[in-house]
Amino acid sequence: MTFSSFPYFLFVPVVYVMCYLISDRWRWLVLLVASYGFYASLRAPYLLAVLLLVTGISYSCGLRIASPQDDSVRQRWLWIGSFACVTVLVSLKYFPFFDALAQRILGSGGAVSSPLVNIGVSYFSFQAISYMADVYLEIEEPERHFGHYALFLAFFPKLLQGPIERAGELLPQLKSPYRFEYDTMRSGIILFAWGLFKKVAVADLLALYANQAYNNIGQSSRSALLLGTYAFALQIYFDFSGYTDMARGVGRIFGISLVENFNSPYLAISIADFWRRWHMSFSRWILDYIFKPLQVGWRGWGQAGTALALILTFLVSGVWHGASWGFIIWGLLHGTYLAASTYYRPLQKRLHKRLGIAKSRWLKWWQIFVTFNLVSFAWIFFRGGGRDGWQVVKRLFGIAAPALDRANVIALSVSDLVVSQGKYNAVLMALLLAFFGYLCLFKKDFSLAGKGLFSRWCIYLALTLGICLLAQNGDGSFLYLKF
Repeated sequence: MTFSSFPYFLFVPVVYVMCYLISDRWRWLVLLVASYGFYASLRAPYLLAVLLLVTGISYSCGLRIASPQDDSVRQRWLWIGSFACVTVLVSLKYFPFFDALAQRILGSGGAVSSPLVNIGVSYFSFQAISYMADVYLEIEEPERHFGHYALFLAFFPKLLQGPIERAGELLPQLKSPYRFEYDTMRSGIILFAWGLFKKVAVADLLALYANQAYNNIGQSSRSALLLGTYAFALQIYFDFSGYTDMARGVGRIFGISLVENFNSPYLAISIADFWRRWHMSFSRWILDYIFKPLQVGWRGWGQAGTALALILTFLVSGVWHGASWGFIIWGLLHGTYLAASTYYRPLQKRLHKRLGIAKSRWLKWWQIFVTFNLVSFAWIFFRGGGRDGWQVVKRLFGIAAPALDRANVIALSVSDLVVSQGKYNAVLMALLLAFFGYLCLFKKDFSLAGKGLFSRWCIYLALTLGICLLAQNGDGSFLYLKF
């Protein structure tokens, strides 16, 4: 049952009605049962066992960490709980890699014997670790109600792909009485619909272009690969942010405000700015629990310590995405971008000031252009992996470009990816208009407050028609479900 499936469209109203009819005292139980039922719909029973295991370990360790005792003992419980959560995560995420490696060493040469999916495990494991760390640092009090804590980890809208919530932000909301508010309900439904539109009409359409280029690297022209790379950069944004909008929309329907996870990341003026806008809950997590401790530990090394901490932090980020050279290269590229910026940023500011362009509008757009292309270059390895990603890079920079590509770059890109799918020309224009219309018309909170009746219903109709008419045929799966 995915967010874009018909069963989910029935599931949410049924759960809402049950929550609305039951007393506030037992609302948490309805949401918890619904969350576990939603997770069970993945038909992987061991995932429920893993969720219960992580919940039990982090809950118990949180209580131990908060108990009055020597700080070394409290720290020991933090390490025990964190190590246990990481071990569970690594065991599931890297089982196929280790299994294949073992078979190669033993000479069996077979396929992975028991492939395991790890949907959602990364997100609730990270959330459990942050909870224990916050209790240790005395930022948060431990949650003593096991049911409330279990719901904090398992709340179904954010269970599969986040956002990664902090205890101090989500737990109080889960325990608060529910009060129906029309504007909140309406904005939640609109936000969900906008996320659904981004997924089924925009991301799935862009996937056609990205897949056509990356699934046929040897036959694709340079311009086709370039267009496919840009298409994937947009696809992964609309896919992931679409999921987040749908999750936040459902949260609002239940009176729960989930944290914002994206803030126009492709309008960032630097890589650091990009990571303040992209997957913000994850960026905040690695900043607080990986980068800052490393930076403090290596502060005696000055800028070199900061640069090394950035590279290692984003290497961990790449490894978190999976056991692939592509993810490792992607992480190292972003770490290298950020590490280099620690050295050139002071020089850059002086240069802009001396040239008198520090506040120039054109400088800002140039920075956006450069940042987007740096990010898109890193996406090549994220999408293509290590070997295929390198083939794409070689073709893009003319090292191994087909002879036909040199003959007529523009004609090939048009014939390969547009003319062959001519019916999508008008759709692409409609999507661009819808996107810019969204930027102009919508407020960030999607409340539509202050909009007239006619304007609101035009927006409702546009979203409905867009979803019905532009939706692509596909399995409805989201790119980040596998992470």
